[in-house]
Amino acid sequence: MARKNQKAPWEDEEEIILVSKTELKNDMIELQKLGEELVALKPSALAKFPLPDDLAEAIKDAQRFKNEARRRQLQYIGRLMRNIDPEPLQAALDKLRNKHSQSSAVLHKLEQLRDRVVEEGDSAIEDVMEMYPEADRQRLRQLARQAKKEKQANKAPKASREIFQVLKVLNDQPY
Repeated sequence: MARKNQKAPWEDEEEIILVSKTELKNDMIELQKLGEELVALKPSALAKFPLPDDLAEAIKDAQRFKNEARRRQLQYIGRLMRNIDPEPLQAALDKLRNKHSQSSAVLHKLEQLRDRVVEEGDSAIEDVMEMYPEADRQRLRQLARQAKKEKQANKAPKASREIFQVLKVLNDQPY
């Protein structure tokens, strides 16, 4: 005789996932932190996020509020975010952060290239010409000589800054 609680072998077993109160609370805190990060963004950056209307309105309100009203509004934003999927928002936020770090890495590479142009002269300018064929070789040589003179005379690095701007413009041009 079969037991009443025992399932037949052909029936799928349901997996019951028990979530503790602490886990729920931590999830809510994470959603509230995500909301805080969204509130900290500028309106132009926030416009690119896939936000429901009520959440967008709550975030705009939180940006206006101060002190205790802001804290309560952030809790409200966290509560609104429980009803939506936070993954697209998190992905968009990560993309925004990554874009910033990528652009700073590009600027560091351009600074290193500028330093090479000032220190090495023609050999570094040849590398620049390979990377950016539309670059003005004569102008780069002139600026490199001028930057070297400024460096030896302990003057402000005006030509060095100008080299950086030239490299930045060349880097930003579409191919």
